[in-house]
Amino acid sequence: MAERRVNVGWPEGLHARPASIFVRATMAAGVPVTIGKPDGKAVNAASVLAVLGLGVRGGDEVVLTSTAEGADAALDRLAKLVTEGLEELPDTV
Repeated sequence: MAERRVNVGWPEGLHARPASIFVRATMAAGVPVTIGKPDGKAVNAASVLAVLGLGVRGGDEVVLTSTAEGADAALDRLAKLVTEGLEELPDTV
């Protein structure tokens, strides 16, 4: 299982627009990914409602995981997106 622990770079956390950007990047990655807080449950990272339901705030630590082959590269790109709090979906995801 591949895993990345990162702090959320969006000041508003994973709410509305940032959650949408993250979910679109997750779907573009082509591997199943979960996201969760270190002390909580993990949810499907390709579901905007599930991601919003986590209540992740800016600066919170989240855990991205995947058991798929090739997940390391996808998780690296998603971790960078979350950490940097990018406002647009990068072409490289």
